[in-house]
Amino acid sequence: MAISEYFSIEPYSWPAIGTAIFCASIIGLERQLRGKPVGIRTSALIILGTYLFLSTAFLLEGSVVDPSRVVGQVITGIGFLGAGVMLAKDGAVVGVTSAATIWVLAAIGVMISTGHLSEAVKLSFVVVAILWGVDWLEENTRAFSRGVHSKVQNYKAKRK
Repeated sequence: MAISEYFSIEPYSWPAIGTAIFCASIIGLERQLRGKPVGIRTSALIILGTYLFLSTAFLLEGSVVDPSRVVGQVITGIGFLGAGVMLAKDGAVVGVTSAATIWVLAAIGVMISTGHLSEAVKLSFVVVAILWGVDWLEENTRAFSRGVHSKVQNYKAKRK
């Protein structure tokens, strides 16, 4: 057996897996450095798992095989993960952004499994820009720190 056969993961793709890990690192690093749930490890597993499920679905043959059903089931499963990171505390629901991040991580995994690698990387940077940018606005402007966001800021201040 040639050494290249040991590293072969056909019919899957090393570039796609590398892209999944890179995209997860981009988003997960932002979350991890800020002490938020869904860091690098979780992000990598969500994107990689989504890629593997959908790529495997594309390989199945038969008259009843429909990859869009797999996407639907991935979305359902991701919803359960997202629900697990949300909680209510002192009248404020926290973890919604982490739940939404989980949702978009799965979407990036779908993109990668359909061959849109460079688009997945670009959109990972867009996700980080949203996560970092809106948080910066909430911390530095009055307009973005009203309503429920003021309760979340009070909750964060009490935890410290």
